[in-house]
Amino acid sequence: QVSTQSTGLSFCRKTKPPQMNPDAPLQILEEDPWLKPYEGRLRHRIHLYLKRKKEIEEHENGLEQFASGYKKYGLRRVEGGVQFREWAPSAQSVALMGDFNGWNRESHKCTKNSFGLWELFLPNKADGSSPIPHNSKIKIAMVTATGSHEDRLPAWSVRVEPESPKIPNFNSIFWDPPQPYVWKHKAPKKPASLKIYEAHVGMASVDPKIGSYKEFTKTVIPYVASLGYNAIQLMAIMEHSYYASFGYQVTNFFAISSRYGTPEELKELVDTAHSHGISIYLDVVHSHASRNVADGLNQFDGTDHCYFHEGGKGYHSLWDSRLFNYFAWEVQRFLLSNLRWYLEEYKFDGFRFDGVTSMIYLHHGIAYGFSSYDDYNNDLVDDEALVYLMLANDLIHSLKPDAVTIAEEVSGFPGLCRKITDGGTGFDYRLGMAIPDKWIQLLKEHKDEEWNMGNLCHTLTNRRWKEATIAYAESHDQALVGDKTIAFWLMDKEMYDFMSVLSPPSAIIDRGIALHKMIRLITHALGGEGYLNFMGNEFGHPEWIDFPRVGNNESYHYCRRRWDLAHDELLKYKFLLAFDKAMNQLESKFGWLHDHPAYVSAKHEEDKVIVFDRAGLVFAFNFHPTQSFPNYMIGVPTAGKYKAVLDSDDQKFGGHGRIDHKAEYFSSPNHYNGRQNSLQVYLPCRAALVFAVCD
Repeated sequence: QVSTQSTGLSFCRKTKPPQMNPDAPLQILEEDPWLKPYEGRLRHRIHLYLKRKKEIEEHENGLEQFASGYKKYGLRRVEGGVQFREWAPSAQSVALMGDFNGWNRESHKCTKNSFGLWELFLPNKADGSSPIPHNSKIKIAMVTATGSHEDRLPAWSVRVEPESPKIPNFNSIFWDPPQPYVWKHKAPKKPASLKIYEAHVGMASVDPKIGSYKEFTKTVIPYVASLGYNAIQLMAIMEHSYYASFGYQVTNFFAISSRYGTPEELKELVDTAHSHGISIYLDVVHSHASRNVADGLNQFDGTDHCYFHEGGKGYHSLWDSRLFNYFAWEVQRFLLSNLRWYLEEYKFDGFRFDGVTSMIYLHHGIAYGFSSYDDYNNDLVDDEALVYLMLANDLIHSLKPDAVTIAEEVSGFPGLCRKITDGGTGFDYRLGMAIPDKWIQLLKEHKDEEWNMGNLCHTLTNRRWKEATIAYAESHDQALVGDKTIAFWLMDKEMYDFMSVLSPPSAIIDRGIALHKMIRLITHALGGEGYLNFMGNEFGHPEWIDFPRVGNNESYHYCRRRWDLAHDELLKYKFLLAFDKAMNQLESKFGWLHDHPAYVSAKHEEDKVIVFDRAGLVFAFNFHPTQSFPNYMIGVPTAGKYKAVLDSDDQKFGGHGRIDHKAEYFSSPNHYNGRQNSLQVYLPCRAALVFAVCD
């Protein structure tokens, strides 16, 4: 029963929100007849969502109050002292210990209520000061369900630090700074055309070390702003004891990584980004958790099912991690409160949800081929996880209407990015994960002259109607040791010797620079309603990412970003950087990302030419390795005089300068390739041109 799941804490009641009519027509069914046979399954899911939301309203006074757990749980300063609360239903005994009591395991025992919630109040000292000093170490002394005496970190810890850099024994830290951070800038409005710069704070230093929030604030944010990106997506912020996990083995969900600095320094980072008009999104990991016991949630109270599913259902075999029980009352409170915590405490502007495919299927997408709508509507779909994601999106958009939620989801689950009232899950965007796979497939398996233009266009345009997609040419995973970035696939070892402007000509470098620009532009313009780039890839960052480990003598040499390469006037990286900036600036002027999807008018296999128009611009790509085309006819939607407004072959972008930028192109009223008018243009080989109507 719900009443026995709740911990019994009372919250202030807010006005009851309007309820969705579960029997109302669902727009997604009207627009996609292939879903109609599964209406029962869809409505059952909506019923579960509305039922759980009603239960939360009745027992917790609403979703927003339910998601305010961090105001009641954990270790907090309150009037008259410090309050500690922890949910550990199967624990036999819970006590608080730390620097404040000489690590005495018996002196500060908690009391347990009937809901499994342990509580302790520590009154202020006689002089009115806190009984637990700011920045002091804390742990739980617990007698678990099995009777063993164990140390645990509070699940709601907001600060966790290792004993020392060389001793990975983590302590919870009581964080109560005498001077809280004072916010200075308002958050920017939700971008109409979302251009995301994905970044990892620890890797963002040019030096072989772990970067800091302060360093990122000072150097990376102004750099990102100068390139025309309007959002930064931060990886590896939630505390993770294993640095090389790339932040995806989270141990402490409410704590930000202490490797990079303090909570106040992260707040300054977000505040500074806002001053530049940049939104900040958190890469949130609710798809799984580290299986660490001493510093994580695994076996927290001595059972395997405190926060997770019991037995094999609670274990991810590929990730070696634990899987949340998304329909458990206190797990929902924990995860939803975690989202609200980052929205309110750190003023993040949205979230990229990691591993959504793993969440919404009981098979987690492992060795499963999606071939029909049955695969999205069978008994292997985890409706409980989907209900959690619906609640999460409901909460986020209720608290912050301009917030953005992005799903990392590979199966193409229908309705994921539709409103809940339409029959969807409520996300704003999904990642176009097939796009980087397609580029790597082409570069690894096919010669340039074998590239299939039709298949490429299909991959770039194959997305669900009215479900916005974030396009990206390459993922951060490709940059890891054992794989290669697009730049490295294209140019490999030649980058070591021929990236200087003073170097002898290199056909490999010439091809690599040309295709790097073309790949990014066509992905940007054709692939979605948003665009994402992983830091450094904008200028073709060489080599790979290799986190410090025993196998490389704990070296940070390959765990950094060589910003200096992009700013060296003698190196060709500057050309790729300049093109990336010009590409973003052109999008900001014409807004193709928030315009209707492109109309592809040509995909010529023999010529290796793709032509499409979007937002009033005409894009022409000639992927042919050797053949240039004079007087090449292309269809255009609007009559008038055209000029080239972006040319990947421009010498300032490392090209050969084969296009006369003063040239004007006058349309003819000849219907061509489905467009009412046509132009004749010169299309150099391995070049992309963008044309716009000019006065």
